Amino acid sequence: MNTTQTPLVDVRRAGDRSETRLSWLHGRHSFWVGGRPYDPDNTHHGLLLVHNEDVIRPGTGFETHPHQDMEIVTWVLEGSLVHQDSTGNSGVIYPGLAQRMSAGTGIQHSEKNDSWRLGGAPHTDPVHLVQMWVVPDEAGITPGYEQLEIDGELLSGGLVTVASGMAKHDGAAAIRIRNRHAAMYAARLNPGQPVQLPEAPYLHLFVTRGSVDLEGAGPLAAGDAVRFTATGGQRVSASEPAEILVWEMHADLAG
Repeated sequence: MNTTQTPLVDVRRAGDRSETRLSWLHGRHSFWVGGRPYDPDNTHHGLLLVHNEDVIRPGTGFETHPHQDMEIVTWVLEGSLVHQDSTGNSGVIYPGLAQRMSAGTGIQHSEKNDSWRLGGAPHTDPVHLVQMWVVPDEAGITPGYEQLEIDGELLSGGLVTVASGMAKHDGAAAIRIRNRHAAMYAARLNPGQPVQLPEAPYLHLFVTRGSVDLEGAGPLAAGDAVRFTATGGQRVSASEPAEILVWEMHADLAG
């Protein structure tokens, strides 16, 4: 626990996020992204640099583009997303599948809502996803890719480790990220089955669906987020089926 900072629970409502609206994309951004007025007070939280919620129309998506020195975790809420990259990796990401791409020294990839290219009939369903970026421990690593099905584990209703670089999760995390100070969890909450948040210098809680009640802060709806500094351990409960994503971070971008 960070003892040099004042404990803070900062609730950010869904409607307060900046948006991108294009013919093929509706994106909502928890942090400042390029191309908008610079907001120096909203560039990151802990090690989390990007937290985007995107809805992509069928037959469209992000064409091939580059990344470098970033750990990128993608979590699909509805539909399916096709990933292809310059190292030869490809896959279809769908709800309950954890996916990580390490950009490292440089990688190019595309992300599109066109799974029928890999087999099956065309569809008219959008894909709804959350993509999150954290900085790696060191720059210049070899690019990499990993995905793993964890839908079964989510049936427990507890916090499930989706991605982690922390030593305490060795052998337990669904996918590994190249940062020893960060871990991401998901939970599908059922009524009467609360979960307890970790304790860490920095936490980020995001409600992907349904509504929940955060101990000490009250109700949160889908799209709401909470940034915790120097605090943790609160209980999160739901009166209806809901899902949350949680980042536990023991450092920030300054180290």
